[in-house]
Amino acid sequence: MLRENYERVPSGCAISGAMDRSGQRFSGSDIIQSIAMMRERSNGLGGGFAAYGIYPEYEDHYAFHMFYNDEPAREAGERFLNEHFNIAEAGPIPTKKVRSIANEPMIWRYFAQPKEEKLSSSGLHPDEFVVQCVINLNKKVDGAFVVSSGKNMGAFKGVGYPEDIGEFYQLYNYSGYIWTAHGRFPTNTPGWWGGAHPFTLLDLSVVHNGELSSYGSNRRYLNEFGYECTMQTDTEVVAYLFDLFTRRQGMPIDVACKIMAPPMWDEIERMPEDEKAFYTALRMVYGKALLNGPFSIIVAFKNGMIALNDRIKLRSLVAAEKGDMLYVASEESAIIEICPNPDKIWAPKAGEPVIGMLEGVRV
Repeated sequence: MLRENYERVPSGCAISGAMDRSGQRFSGSDIIQSIAMMRERSNGLGGGFAAYGIYPEYEDHYAFHMFYNDEPAREAGERFLNEHFNIAEAGPIPTKKVRSIANEPMIWRYFAQPKEEKLSSSGLHPDEFVVQCVINLNKKVDGAFVVSSGKNMGAFKGVGYPEDIGEFYQLYNYSGYIWTAHGRFPTNTPGWWGGAHPFTLLDLSVVHNGELSSYGSNRRYLNEFGYECTMQTDTEVVAYLFDLFTRRQGMPIDVACKIMAPPMWDEIERMPEDEKAFYTALRMVYGKALLNGPFSIIVAFKNGMIALNDRIKLRSLVAAEKGDMLYVASEESAIIEICPNPDKIWAPKAGEPVIGMLEGVRV
């Protein structure tokens, strides 16, 4: 699965997201069409999608999407899963032969719930139990990778252009209320199936355009809380940071965004005293969680979607609204392609999050 002879290429990448805030589900065809408009931002070394609301018949089960290098890896992965979970259904994820997609791993799906005796002996909340299992499976089972592990959602990714990946997984046959997409142009990390975006943990998924020069300090900070980065890419830390702040620590989403993309020190100095004290405290306490470098990201989860770019907007980001629909993308063209006449379209300011939540759910 891992591609050797990797060569450095200039930075690119495309991201796109669409959400119906009323919770109505829509086909994956739109997000494929949107990300395809930005094909020149990719180079065929990675494409992927996250979809929410796609498994209503198993909405109370954790949906494990898995990559396996080979049959022994699958057998080892399934031994681990069967030891810790009751599996309601298992089997290969349906795919379609696409000429440009090659060397794919074994791609399987499991709908599972933690075994009561394992959960009881661990003393963990079910979500934390799943997180620990994901980290241990990725670390200890050679040739097995957890692609996604949330409820009523899934990630679909691989090596190829994103529209080809969408065709490969036949995403037009799925319906969801949130879709995100990524077209990859890797710079400092290899193009391989597990390294394609999105990166996930539980129901949280991240697609990212840019480079995080803070990856080393971010990773060491996460290690202090038991997270281990195993996917050979800087984007993985974004998923774990959001999980740490919003799920484990119960932090409001907007505060988590302010930690990762806070104002510059000179801006803080000019703020009123109460704001100055707030942002100073954030930067002092959470300095190792700050994301440095050019980036734009879309973070999706069961209740909503966030888009955020770096503090000086070195990566493009556009947002739009049409009725209950919220759209975000690297380029306006990717939105107009699927929403020709939006009610509102704008370019978010540097470090200013765009937050969309399902109706009735507070930020």
